[in-house]
Amino acid sequence: MTVSRDPQDGALAGLKVVDASTLFAGPMAAMHLGDMGADVIKVEHPTKPDPSRGHGAAKDGVNLWWKTLGRNKRTVTVNLSSDGGREVFLALAAEADVVIENFRPGTLERWGLGYEELSAHNPRLVLARISGFGQVGPYRSRPGFGTLAEAMSGFAAMTGEADGPPTLPPFGLADGVASLATAFAVMVALQSRERSGRGQVVDTAIIEPILAMLGPQITRWDQLRTVQPRTGNRSANNAPRNTYRTSDGQWVAVSTSAQSIAERVMRLVGHPEVIDEPWFAVGAERAQHADELDAAVGGWIAQRTRDEVVAAFEEAQAAVAPIYDAQDIVGDPQFQALGTLHEIEDPELGPMLMQGPLFRLSDHDGVIGFTGRAHGADTDEVLGELGFDAERVAALREAGAV
Repeated sequence: MTVSRDPQDGALAGLKVVDASTLFAGPMAAMHLGDMGADVIKVEHPTKPDPSRGHGAAKDGVNLWWKTLGRNKRTVTVNLSSDGGREVFLALAAEADVVIENFRPGTLERWGLGYEELSAHNPRLVLARISGFGQVGPYRSRPGFGTLAEAMSGFAAMTGEADGPPTLPPFGLADGVASLATAFAVMVALQSRERSGRGQVVDTAIIEPILAMLGPQITRWDQLRTVQPRTGNRSANNAPRNTYRTSDGQWVAVSTSAQSIAERVMRLVGHPEVIDEPWFAVGAERAQHADELDAAVGGWIAQRTRDEVVAAFEEAQAAVAPIYDAQDIVGDPQFQALGTLHEIEDPELGPMLMQGPLFRLSDHDGVIGFTGRAHGADTDEVLGELGFDAERVAALREAGAV
């Protein structure tokens, strides 16, 4: 899907967001807002760019992750710890609706840029603060990353094989979940502003949103004093539920969360007799017979190619999905029909494919106007919009403030 529309035509057109955060939850939250039309200004240190610019794969020396994470953002350089940088940041915040930051708690205050100072210049400002452990509590000053949240939230403890170690995801799961929570919280704060006329502070602790996604583990502990065990790809709540290898060396995933689907699967694989077993009628009891059910399903799947398995499950109206890598996703007709992937013209690398906005709106669909821009590419333009003339910008640059 090639996109050429102006992102400023989006649903959030007119919303001004200052992204002063780095690696990864804050920048992702700002990206989501930018996808929907917000004017996002990315603030980076003049000599210490966002580390994501050097994170992950690169082509011809050009980082690829930043092209996605930095999309729809104008980039400026500001040294917030300097007097001149403070002046610039206060001017940015005075014109903004939202500021997103992820410094350790107390850092902005040390620079004279806490919410008290920012809101004095702009009472309607929403300040979204993202940190590993939140703005209060005994861990507030610890360095925090998504990996630590994946560990402390219970995710790692319940992920992995039963006889294996706790398992971490190979990507920024907790950061991604926190970015969605922050974008939602920002919109809630902006809606509240419509009634009160004032902005407020959003406090996102990365350890919390992922915890909220992991189901009733806290309630289970409170009421039963039991914890969810590691079960690999199986579920403690239903079976068959696993990944299965096909005859052509591919993999599929099967889910039977609904009783009717479980019955269809067992009929399809030639074992309708188990449906009449007393234990089959309850998902948790089926899970206790996972070895038997997996042997039946896995044996049937192993004799067929992936395409044959998917076609048979589809005809039987049973739930299955091929296990995809990126190459499979690009070629899949459902993702193509949804317009999930957007092709954007990048000035350094040419046409570039990436995931689009998270959802579609019937009136104001999200759009990617441009890929991640060079470090400080828009500093002069943005400062000019704030009223800094060329001479003043040159002086700030000479002093290392921008």
